[in-house]
Amino acid sequence: MSVYWPFGIRQGGMRSRLIFALDVGSVPEALQFVDLLTREVGMFKVGKQLFLHAGPQIVQMIRERGGEVFLDLKFHDIPRTVAKAAGEATRMGVRMFDVHASGSLEMMRRTVAEVNKVCRGQGLRRPKVLAVTVLTSLNREDLKRVGVTGGIENQVVRLARLAKEANMDGVVASPHEIAPIRKESGRGFLIVTPGVRLRGGNWEDQKRVMTPEAAIRAGADYLVVGQPIREATDPVATAREIVAAMERGLTPADRRGRPLGAPPPD
Repeated sequence: MSVYWPFGIRQGGMRSRLIFALDVGSVPEALQFVDLLTREVGMFKVGKQLFLHAGPQIVQMIRERGGEVFLDLKFHDIPRTVAKAAGEATRMGVRMFDVHASGSLEMMRRTVAEVNKVCRGQGLRRPKVLAVTVLTSLNREDLKRVGVTGGIENQVVRLARLAKEANMDGVVASPHEIAPIRKESGRGFLIVTPGVRLRGGNWEDQKRVMTPEAAIRAGADYLVVGQPIREATDPVATAREIVAAMERGLTPADRRGRPLGAPPPD
């Protein structure tokens, strides 16, 4: 896979940076979307609902159909438990998975160490390990109720800084916090961005959202989109519309080749 923007046709173009959220409740429905969208998106996000319904074999089913998997289980537990879960995710062959950054520096460090150990020992492809910062369903008042008084941006940047110190590959964060994360974390640090909606779309539980074009322009590396594609009359056409919007978000400098994980030009 190319590490430069924009991606060439051979690497799949901007569609390789679109992740479709398989937030469905049955295996047939999930596989129907996989068969429909494998050539339209770069990855399929498998979250708690589908994983608990179908079990780990859903990852194998998706991969057998040519899809890559972002395992979105947001591990959050004592360091040893999360590290061992990370090892199992690595053995499953997922392309990405995530943990909660608030689980501690030690938890993230041990997770990275376990992933590296498993990959070296078993000759496996190394997944990207991401830290979830603040969920896009939360706002400032939600954080205050759980004792976080410094505001969303401060909390996101603080957790991103912790993730980088732990040698995580990147973070999951709202599009509204991309710029301060980039400023703090610099190059080579991935930002995976949920909370993306087409203009005029339904926000559902999301409170901090942005259009695909704006999120890419802000510097996101990957966009996670579910409901707009999932509920569309024509999911393929909607996925292509989102990819086209992502391409419009590229600046002229991007088109000459911005390194993955690099800040956008001023």
